[in-house]
Amino acid sequence: MTDTEFLLWVRGPAFEIATIIFTLGVVLRILEIVFLGRKANLAEARGSATAGGIRTIITRSVPESGTFKRSTFVIVAGYLFHIGLFVTIFLFAPHILTFESVLGFSWPALPTAIVDATAVVTVITLLVVLIHRMQDPVMRFLSGFQDYLVWLVTFLPLVTGYIAFHRVGPAPQMLIAIHILSVEALMVLFPFTKLMHAFTLFMSRWYNGAISGYRGVNS
Repeated sequence: MTDTEFLLWVRGPAFEIATIIFTLGVVLRILEIVFLGRKANLAEARGSATAGGIRTIITRSVPESGTFKRSTFVIVAGYLFHIGLFVTIFLFAPHILTFESVLGFSWPALPTAIVDATAVVTVITLLVVLIHRMQDPVMRFLSGFQDYLVWLVTFLPLVTGYIAFHRVGPAPQMLIAIHILSVEALMVLFPFTKLMHAFTLFMSRWYNGAISGYRGVNS
């Protein structure tokens, strides 16, 4: 198989398979959570579940001062690489064109230089986070195989994308194919690992806040 044939396979059948697994996996995981249900609350409402859910989503997205002082590095690094991932994935012009081919609509892109710099910062942040996880006794104890796997499949698309964009190493077709393949690996593993928190994070915050709001308790 030539580099061009490999690229066509990665962009064609492999991408379609990864998209199907990703979509079905995410939908099934969300349905699994929704259909778990919860017992009816027979107590009299003391507040608004809706207001409580919205309030918790907002308040839990901003760390408390005490938490920030105790875990400054973890919080700052977390925000840095999550924002970096968002910018790199959703605001890079070639990526937007890919989304448009699937979704049928697009949105404005950031200048390439900004996205490129953001990708570098994100890669460095992820490396620092990995080193911190391996050196911190508590983090190392709590970390399992899946934590390192999730880190790897998040890290690889950034690195391979940066290398492909700057055309470092093999032929351009192979660089792009490797980058797309790393993204597809991320898509396939996404619904079945902790990466799923991208969808369930706000659902869980809403759920907890709604319960507290119904009881008239601030969460």
